[in-house]
Amino acid sequence: MKSVALSLIGIVAALACSGAVAQEAAIRKNMAERVPQFKNIDEVSKTGIPGLYEIRINGAEIYYTDAQANYLIQGSLIDTKQRRNLTEERVEKLTAIQFDKLPLKDAFTIVRGNGQRKLAVFEDPNCGYCKRFERDLQKVDNVTVYMFLYPILGPDSLDKSKAIWCAKDPAKAWMDWMVRDQTPTTASCDTTALNRNVDFGRKYRITGTPTLLFTNGNRVPGAVDDKQVEKMLSEAKG
Repeated sequence: MKSVALSLIGIVAALACSGAVAQEAAIRKNMAERVPQFKNIDEVSKTGIPGLYEIRINGAEIYYTDAQANYLIQGSLIDTKQRRNLTEERVEKLTAIQFDKLPLKDAFTIVRGNGQRKLAVFEDPNCGYCKRFERDLQKVDNVTVYMFLYPILGPDSLDKSKAIWCAKDPAKAWMDWMVRDQTPTTASCDTTALNRNVDFGRKYRITGTPTLLFTNGNRVPGAVDDKQVEKMLSEAKG
């Protein structure tokens, strides 16, 4: 009897799996036919609401639909009982950046003191907030800063980023421009790293500069002062 029961459980599980696959296929097919921009869906998954499915596209764009993709819902799914924005939590999880997975080959480093603490920053050379941030960051010691050039503010940002990246000493060229207002000298080299930085930022929704990333996974958008950086470095270490 026990073996029969186990066999029945296995059959039910297989049927459920088959049904889920068919359901996903139907959603993908109907959505692609009706909404062209949903031709390439990353993932279809059930939500906690019966009959409601989550559709994920472009890495971290979240939408919702019914079982036949007759309706498309754009917006936040709120759990009113727990007072949680489930959509926001999902996007945050999808766009979380693990520090040890950062493409450090596409950054240059600035080391101060013993360099034991670590911080990654995405910055545009024409960002005024970034310049203010860099001046405050001069007061932070014993840190290694991984600087990702992130030219998103226009063609001149890309030109300056190329000049800095291709400089003999990128860290010095960066500080000369950001802190001392010395325009970087034009230079040429392989600058595909800058394209990869922009692609990486788009994938993980880095929408503004500066954006700071700490070793504990915390992400901070905006120009924070040196005291706040010190606090967050201490929290990351702990």
